[in-house]
Amino acid sequence: MQYRQIGSSGLRVSEVGLGSWLTYGNATERETAVACIDRAYELGINFFDTANAYNRGQAELVVGEALRKYPRTSYVLATKVYFPMGDGPNDRGLSRKHIVEQCEASLRRLGVDYIDLYQCHRFDSTVSLEETLYALDDLVRAGKILYAGVSEWSAAQITQAVAISDKRNLRPIISNQPIYNMLVRYIEKEVMPTSEQLGVGQVVFSPLAQGILTGKYRPGAQVPRDSRAANDDTNFWIRSYLRDDVLTCVVKLEDIAKSIGASLSQLAIAWTLRQPNVASAIIGASRIAQVDENVRAVDLELTPDILRAVDDVLHEIDGFVPIW
Repeated sequence: MQYRQIGSSGLRVSEVGLGSWLTYGNATERETAVACIDRAYELGINFFDTANAYNRGQAELVVGEALRKYPRTSYVLATKVYFPMGDGPNDRGLSRKHIVEQCEASLRRLGVDYIDLYQCHRFDSTVSLEETLYALDDLVRAGKILYAGVSEWSAAQITQAVAISDKRNLRPIISNQPIYNMLVRYIEKEVMPTSEQLGVGQVVFSPLAQGILTGKYRPGAQVPRDSRAANDDTNFWIRSYLRDDVLTCVVKLEDIAKSIGASLSQLAIAWTLRQPNVASAIIGASRIAQVDENVRAVDLELTPDILRAVDDVLHEIDGFVPIW
């Protein structure tokens, strides 16, 4: 495993991280989830990402239980706050009340004394950014969190947050967690260059495009019965990818991967890691074999010729915008 610092912070995370969206506490049985986390830790993954909203806290319970056996200093634990966790008017968003209360709730579910990276799951336009940033800073001062980050914030929102932190002498955000993969590249235009300039790193999710970039889905074919796309509980985010033009390009990408002795998933993860602003690519795994395969992406070197070949294929679906 290789490790990178997130932005200009001193926090080092594994180039491949393990997430729990749509899997742990939901589609994946607890025993299997724990086995995947154990294997990830064994292979050198030190970055584990979850969120309070993932199955209303169940993912945090599973992740916390699995990691409890390991020294707390040996892993980086990330979770998030924003989405509704109740029916009350203050049970959502980025107000001081919701942030502080949900931090305490996440700490209890995870069974830890502090959270390494606490992320604002989305931007909240109903709350002043100063209130949000002061709440995060107070949690750092209290030792409840070590670093603060955001998820799916625009370049303008990240810029505003950094400017306020500088002006008010608050601890800066260190990370943004956007979707990023071969098929969804919007952050390359503004978010990534702005973040690089401001010292904010990316910890990207869905590098395999919800499994599309594993090659399991073929143009004109029925989806495999044991796949996420066949599961009504998890397939909402996959449906928009299942177009023949997209899947035809995926077949071509798989041919490129085979030409260098790699799997498509390894090529896809290595492709995201070609960006120096990307500190970690967060995978999901419901089987140990998936962890084993995806971790090997860190050893894959992509030559300029391979990157050009990938770009040529991706140009065939310029303008494709999936639901995410």
